[in-house]
Amino acid sequence: MKITVSVHGRYHAFELAKGLHQRKHLDQLLTTYPRFIARKFVGPNALIKSASVLELKRQVYSKFGIGGKPDLSISKSFGQFSQRQLNSDTDIFVGWSSASLEAIKPAQGFGTKVIIERGSTHISAQTDVLRDAYKQFGLFFNETKVEMIEREEQEYALADKIFVPSKYAAQTFVDRGIAADKIIVNGMGVDFEMFQAPSSRSLDRMPRIVFAGGVGIRKGVPWLLKAFKRLSSKAELHLIGPVSPDYEKMLRKEIGANVFVRGALPGHDLSSDYGRGDIFCLPSLEEGYGMVIPQAMACGLPVVTTNVVGAADLLQHAHNGLIVSPADSTALSDALERLIDDVDLRQTMGAYAQATVQQGQGWDDYVSRAVTLYETMLASG
Repeated sequence: MKITVSVHGRYHAFELAKGLHQRKHLDQLLTTYPRFIARKFVGPNALIKSASVLELKRQVYSKFGIGGKPDLSISKSFGQFSQRQLNSDTDIFVGWSSASLEAIKPAQGFGTKVIIERGSTHISAQTDVLRDAYKQFGLFFNETKVEMIEREEQEYALADKIFVPSKYAAQTFVDRGIAADKIIVNGMGVDFEMFQAPSSRSLDRMPRIVFAGGVGIRKGVPWLLKAFKRLSSKAELHLIGPVSPDYEKMLRKEIGANVFVRGALPGHDLSSDYGRGDIFCLPSLEEGYGMVIPQAMACGLPVVTTNVVGAADLLQHAHNGLIVSPADSTALSDALERLIDDVDLRQTMGAYAQATVQQGQGWDDYVSRAVTLYETMLASG
């Protein structure tokens, strides 16, 4: 079985490509990352083809804001690059959503099966949720371009299968008319070497609630800050991650006592912060998966999240975490307070959370599930 992985960036594609390469199933990795960087993740002998000028374009815009937002043009250009790099004897083409359209029909013309990887919800579902949330706060929502939405919807229609990371994400596709048997769920993995529980946690200080992700509307931060107001005398809240520019002004007004805005952290530092935390909270309004949740669980933290976060698939309410409805600051506050006030409960839940992810949730487990699904797909014709 020979598989091409095609991704405009990194996402979880490098973990997939690494596992496939180790199993001798990787035909080639197509990416915008420079080859020397990709090889650090995938392996020195992997066949990697790079459109690195597109990554440079993305990084220049991200840092300096030069020119218009390049997402659509990068997606189109990378789709064309992938089309040119197709191998006629590849069995499966795994392409990331929005950047694979041009390659789909040519690949299928070779007899190659095409999988679209969508690491989140249906693109229209995501847009609808965020539009309504931004409207509630009177903020401008920079909507995904109609052409990008139409592009992804064409990919969904043309692909042989669509892989998503959670049951919640899968349901958003079904709700928009895509056949359930076209959608395959494969939850993402955790790097257990990086994310590990500390040998002990200090009990001689205030409990620390850790949030990790983009600090903004989508991740539910306004509701988290509101929920935390009545808890601020007996806990700390640490917001780790880049602040969304459209939320920055509003955030400054909402920050109260014992709230710490930490900025983005690299993986090793994030793992250390999980180790210093006591509770993990991700109250997103929409989240196809939320990789920070299994990472926090691997570090022994009980999780408080919403029922529209895909990684809630890993949780059993009141066993290894607590699940509330999105945009419900009262329920969120009650859940956090329950763990703040009960040391034994949060330690027990944290231990169960760690045990949960250690049973089949590593990246090697993710790749093994993917390979089995690919083999089944090829066998069914």
